[in-house]
Formats: sequence, C-alpha cells, structure tokens
Amino acid sequence: HHHNRQQQQESNNEQREEESTIHIVTHSSGNHAAAVALSAKIANALEEEKNTASSLKITSSIVMPRNAPKIKSDGVKGYLGGGGKIVYVESTNEARKEMAERIVSETKGYFLHPSEDPRVIAGQGTVALEFVDQVKEINANKNLDLVIIPVGGGGLAAGNTIALRSLLKDNVKIILAEPSLLDDAKRSKEAGRLLKHDKENKLNSVADGLRTTLGPNTWPIIRDCVDEIITVSEEDILKATKLIWERLKICIEPSAGVGVA
Repeated sequence: HHHNRQQQQESNNEQREEESTIHIVTHSSGNHAAAVALSAKIANALEEEKNTASSLKITSSIVMPRNAPKIKSDGVKGYLGGGGKIVYVESTNEARKEMAERIVSETKGYFLHPSEDPRVIAGQGTVALEFVDQVKEINANKNLDLVIIPVGGGGLAAGNTIALRSLLKDNVKIILAEPSLLDDAKRSKEAGRLLKHDKENKLNSVADGLRTTLGPNTWPIIRDCVDEIITVSEEDILKATKLIWERLKICIEPSAGVGVA
C-alpha cells in the first residue's frame, strides 16, 4: 500500500512538472531559431525570478537543417537555455515540418511558425515603421519611393508590405527579391496561385535564410499588395554581400545580400 502511494506521488510530481513546463517548438534555418531560443531563455529566467509555486519552466526545441551554416547553429546553441535543444533534419521543408510536428505531440508543446504566425508577421513589419520615420527625419519629410525586401517564407515581406501600404498607400513601390534558384514566390505571383519549389530543386542557394516557401497567411498579402518580384543569380548575391562588407563594413548574410543585388 505504501509502495503504491509512493508511485502515485511520483506520477503526480511528473504530471505537475509536465503541466508546469511550456515547450516552444519551431523550425528555422537559423534567424527565427536564434530569436525563439533566446526568448524562451529570457521568459524562463523571468519565471525563475518570481520563484512562486505557480512559476513555469519554459524551454525550446529548434528543428534545423543539417546543412545550416555552422555560424547559425553555434548562435542558436549560445542562446539556448537549460533543457533547450537543436534537432537536425534533412534540408527539405517537409522534413522540418514533420519533425516539428512530432516534437509538438511528444512534448505537448506550442509550435511557433517562422513566417506564418500572424504575430511573427506583425513583429517583422515594425522594420518598415521605423524605416519610414527614419527616412522622414533624414530627408525633410520626404517619403520612401521604393522598398526592396528579400523573400523566403514571406514573414518579413508580408509584415513590411502591410506596414508600408498602410502608411504610404500606393505612393511606394514594393519589390521583393529572391534567388533565381529559389524562385517559388516569383512563379506564384506570375501564376496567380501559391506554388512550392519544384521537386528537383536542391535548395542549395547561398541565401540559406530564404529556402522556405510562402504559405496561406503570407501569400495573399504578397499576391495582392506587392508590385513585383525579381530574382537574382548566385554570383550577384555574393558580389552584393561582399560589397556591403567591404564598403559599409556591415557584416550582412547572403540572404540580405539578395535585396542589395
């Protein structure tokens, strides 16, 4: 009888631990991964400070492609808090999605999509809010004429398109840029319907942050509110990235160099 009670106590403790842990899950080639890992770590530290019976433990699991740049996986490792982990999968959007779903069901976790979550889209759009203000300050109340935004999953593109159209209406031209090796957005826009990458596409562009494709939340915004989508070659992406490093002494990644190209 005593033994049973002890067992029950243990399972109650386990259950309580499970209930009091919030597990955040995402998949990302690195940028969103770093942000989620750091946010979970900060949220966990804030909960620990409360030090009450109701305080929660917050941890994260990040699904990353095996061939993500080492600098990105090292970055994510540096941000991960206690209990956080990186799970590596093949570099396909399907493999990422499957693994993230598996972890969510095993941990009863919460999935935070890198580009489809409306809160992520809104957060990305704050870039344009700041940008419009800064341009006015520098340029005696003149507005932006044209904005070029790199596009992969479309969170950055959609969020900033919403902000720019709200603030500047049709007075601003919005152009998205993507690598010609990853041209799903351009093909979608031309076809007027959402397309994925071709099956044969090995996704091996130097712009590793733009491998994902548009989804049901980002596509309609890009379909209806973006003026055009242009593609650039690998060589041009590298040249543009190098130019910014050398002339501006700003260390951008190739996915940002796509816009410059």
